[in-house]
Amino acid sequence: MGKILIIEDEKNLARFVELELNHEGFETEVRFNGRTGLEAALDENEVWDIVLLDLMLPELNGIDVARRIRQVSNVPIIMMTARDSVIDRVSGFDHGADDYVVKPFAIEELLARMRALLRRIEIETEENANRQTTVTYKDLTVEKENRVVRRGEDVIELTKREYELLVELMENVNVVLSREVLLNKVWGYETEVETNVVDVYIRYLRNKIDVPNRESYIQTVRGTGYVMRT
Repeated sequence: MGKILIIEDEKNLARFVELELNHEGFETEVRFNGRTGLEAALDENEVWDIVLLDLMLPELNGIDVARRIRQVSNVPIIMMTARDSVIDRVSGFDHGADDYVVKPFAIEELLARMRALLRRIEIETEENANRQTTVTYKDLTVEKENRVVRRGEDVIELTKREYELLVELMENVNVVLSREVLLNKVWGYETEVETNVVDVYIRYLRNKIDVPNRESYIQTVRGTGYVMRT
């Protein structure tokens, strides 16, 4: 069914998750601190389907592990943590997490999130294969094959979520997308993230792509959502 890397310092919890995933047919490996977990995640001889990553880890915390993984890999990451504030969730997503499960959690919830994430990735892979590889809007260009965003000749560095949000807007020019639609498209239908996270990421995106003293590329439609208009 897939190979899962569990990075969790609570050994009883790690063992419990490992046994349950093995019972479901997954192959698993466990690391008990951030540094060895990062080494396993970046091992060129391994192909992980999902990384289950604790936030509070010894030696290297989960945010740093996720950030370093994202520098070289798009492997799906589900954060496992007892910290569930909006700030903590935004920080996790901003550094590369794909989903979030709050401790204590039922194993059925974790399995459901894993299945949903794997389904979404499979669908996105199929959709990306059928979509155009370059998307343009005014002087913005997205080269989807290598995930490069340019304004004119300048390359703009975006996080994974910022990039996906921009592509969704650019592929739907003149279509007003609600916060709920953007949340479902970018974060997934089964995520528990609140819609105000979309507003946070729109602000991040504007700060990176907009030109000072010029109208924003992304227009706010009050009470509805966002749109990029021609």
